[in-house]
Amino acid sequence: MTAPKHRYRIALPIIAVLTLSLYACKESDMFVLSPGAAQQVHITVPTAASPSQTRAAEVLAEHLGMVLPATPTVGSETRDADLTILIGPGKWTDDLGLLANVDTLGPDGFHLSVSGSQAYIIGGHDKGATYGAYELLEELGFQLWTPGTLTVPEGEVMLPEELSRTEIPVIEYRDTHYTPGHDPAFAEWHRLDRFIYDWGMWVHTFGRLVPPDEHFHDHPEWFAEVNGKRIPSGQLCLTNEGLYQALLHELRIRIEAEPDKHYWSVSQNDTFGYCTCSNCAAIDAREDAHSGALIAFVNRLAAEFPDKTISTLAYQYSRKAPKHLRPADNVLIVLAPIELNRSRPVVDDPSAAAFRSELEDWARMTDRLLIWDYVIQFANLVSPFPNLRVLQPNLRYFVDQHAIAHFQQGNREVGGEWAELRTWMIAQLLWNPNEDTDELIDEFLTGYYGAAAPHLRAYIDSQHDALEASGAGLGIFGNPISASKTYLKPELLETYDAQFDAAEAAVVNSPVLGQRVTWARLPLHYARLEQAKTRATGDGGLFTQTTDGWEPRSEILRRLDHFVDAAIEQGVTRVTEWHTTPAEYRERYYEVLKRVPIEHLAAGIEPQFSVPFSPKYPADGAMTLTDGLRGPVDYRYGWLGWEGQDMEVTVDLGDAQSVQRVSVDFLQDVGAWVFMPLEIVVEVSGDGDTFRTMGGTSVTTDERQAGVRTERFAVEMAPTTTRYVRVKAASRKTCPPWHGGAGGKAWIFADEIVVE
Repeated sequence: MTAPKHRYRIALPIIAVLTLSLYACKESDMFVLSPGAAQQVHITVPTAASPSQTRAAEVLAEHLGMVLPATPTVGSETRDADLTILIGPGKWTDDLGLLANVDTLGPDGFHLSVSGSQAYIIGGHDKGATYGAYELLEELGFQLWTPGTLTVPEGEVMLPEELSRTEIPVIEYRDTHYTPGHDPAFAEWHRLDRFIYDWGMWVHTFGRLVPPDEHFHDHPEWFAEVNGKRIPSGQLCLTNEGLYQALLHELRIRIEAEPDKHYWSVSQNDTFGYCTCSNCAAIDAREDAHSGALIAFVNRLAAEFPDKTISTLAYQYSRKAPKHLRPADNVLIVLAPIELNRSRPVVDDPSAAAFRSELEDWARMTDRLLIWDYVIQFANLVSPFPNLRVLQPNLRYFVDQHAIAHFQQGNREVGGEWAELRTWMIAQLLWNPNEDTDELIDEFLTGYYGAAAPHLRAYIDSQHDALEASGAGLGIFGNPISASKTYLKPELLETYDAQFDAAEAAVVNSPVLGQRVTWARLPLHYARLEQAKTRATGDGGLFTQTTDGWEPRSEILRRLDHFVDAAIEQGVTRVTEWHTTPAEYRERYYEVLKRVPIEHLAAGIEPQFSVPFSPKYPADGAMTLTDGLRGPVDYRYGWLGWEGQDMEVTVDLGDAQSVQRVSVDFLQDVGAWVFMPLEIVVEVSGDGDTFRTMGGTSVTTDERQAGVRTERFAVEMAPTTTRYVRVKAASRKTCPPWHGGAGGKAWIFADEIVVE
C-alpha cells in the first residue's frame, strides 16, 4: 500500500459543510483504490463546465487511469460508482447554497473534501478546480518532481478519510524562473505562473515603448537629460508631454493587440542615466526620491487602463519610495533587491537594513508589490550557492510586506546548482510560505534521488553549516574563488567529494538515479576547476613541473573533461550568465592552461597598494598581481579591479636589482563597464620615498570596437638598478556618454606585474 504524501497547508474552514455526504456512501469508511479490483470511478462536472473544471476532470481521469484497470468516466450526470468525484461549483453547490462562499476562494483557491467514497473539489473562478485536482492526486501518492519525472503510487492506494481542506494562496502571482518551471505541465501541477503568459510586457520597457533609434533624432527632448545633455542611452524624460502621448499611444496599441494580458510594465531601462531636467528634478526634489517623476508618470498612464495592472520598477536609482505620491490602485511596484546578502534571512541581516527600510516604506503606501528575488549565483550559474535555508523566511517576510506577486529568478538556462530541487521547492513555498524547508528538502531528495538522498542531504547541510559558521555573506555575483576561505575551503571540498562518492555508490545499480547524482555533482567539479585557476602549483593547482617544463596536472584535465561532458549530456546551455557554453568553457580553460607560470623578479612578492583594490573582485588577493599567472579573458578570475579609481601599486624587490622592462596586463569588457586605463606610468625608487618616472604609455584603443580582450603594456628602459617598482594606471572614473552605464563608475582590471 502506498502512503499518500501529506504536508501542512493553509486551511481555512469556510466550506466545512462539504464533508457532509451528498450521495449514498459506501459501507467502507475509507475508500481504497486497488489495481487488481474492478472498480469504477466517476467524475462529475457541471453541464457548462469552465476550462478549469474540464481540465481538472481530464487530469484526474488521466492519472487515476494509471493505477486502475478502467479509466474513470467523466460526465455532467451523477452515476453510482465505487468512487465519485464531484467538481464544482455547479448544481450540487447551488443546492447546498455554497455559491456565496465560493467567491472567497479568489481565482486560484480551492476546497477539497473527502467523505467515505466521495471526493468534492470546489475551485476559484480561474484555475482553482484544476489545482484542487492536483492536490487530490498528491494526497493519493502522485508527485511530479521534474518535467517528465512522475511518481505513480504502486499497489493499493487509500483515499484520505474525512478530509476537509481549503487552500487560498496569499501570493497571487507565482513565478520561479527556472527551466523546469517553464514546462506547461509542471507549471500547472505546481500552480506556477509565467510572465510570457500573463504579462504583455515584462520589465525594462522604456526602450521598447519609445525606441531611441526611431525617435532620438527628431525628439531628443523625450529622452533623459544627463549633465546638461540629452542622451539616447539612458532613461526617458517623464515630464515631457510629447513623450507621454507617444508612449501612451504605443502602449494602447500593444494592449489592444493582446487584450487577454493583464500585467503591463512601464519601467526604466536596465541602466542609469535618469533625467535631471528642471521639471523632472523638481518632482524628484519634492518627493525626496528619484522615483517621484516615475510614479507620477505611471499613475497618469494607469488611469487610462483601469482594468489592467500597470507595473513599474523600484530598482537602482528608483528604489527609494516617494515622500508624498502614492501608487495608483492598479499600479504594481516591482522591487528587485539585486544587492542582498543571501546567507542570512533579510529580516535579521544587518547588511539588509537599507533595503528593509525601502521595502517597508513602499509597503506603507501600497498593498501591491512584486518582489523580483534572485536565488542563484548569476555570475556562475553552475556553482555551489548555499542559500536554501533563507528562501522560506525571506518569502514569509516579503508576504508580510504586502508582496502579493513574486518572481524568483533562478537559471533561465538548463541546469544550475540544485535546479530541480530549487524549482520544486520554491513552487511549494510560493503556494504556501509557511512550508517547512527541511521537510521539503527531504521529500524531494528522497523522491528524486532515492538511496542517495541521505548523502546529498549531508552535503547540503555541510555546505550551509560552513557558510553560517564563517559569518560570510553570499552574493549573486560571487564565485568559487572568493568562497575558498568560507564554505568552499579546500579541506571542505574534500568532505563534499566524499559525500558525493557515497551518494554515487548508493545508487550504483540504478543508471537513472546515478545520472541524476552525476549531474548534481557538476557544481562541485566547477568549484574545483575555478579555484585551480588561482593556483599555479601544489594541491588543487594547475601545473606540475617536469624535466620538460610545466605541464597541466592530469587530475585537472580529467575533471575538466568529466565536467564538460556531463554538462553537455545534461543539456546545460550556459555556465555563466549570458555566455560560455560548456564547450566554450573547455576551450577557454585550455587557453588558461597555455599560460604557464612566469618567472620574473617580482614573482611571489606581495605588492603594496596606495589605492586598495575592490573587495567585489578580490581574486586571490594582493598576490594576484605577482603570482606568476596571467589572467584569462574573464574579469571575474585572476584580476584585481578598481571601481571609479586609479591604480597605484608598488613592489619591493627586497634589494637592489637590475631592471630593464616592466609590463602589466589590463582587461577590457565594455559591456561589464570594464575599460582600459587612459594612461600607464612606471616609476622606480632606491629608497621607497623618492620615485622617478621611467616611462609610460597612453591608451588610444577605440573601446566601442575592441570588444572583450586583454592587452599587455610594457615600459622598456636602459638597465636600471632599483629596489622599488611602482605602476600607476589612470582610470576614466565614469562610463562615457555613449555607454549604457553613462555616468556610472567605470572599472579597470589589472593582472600580472612582470618585472624583468
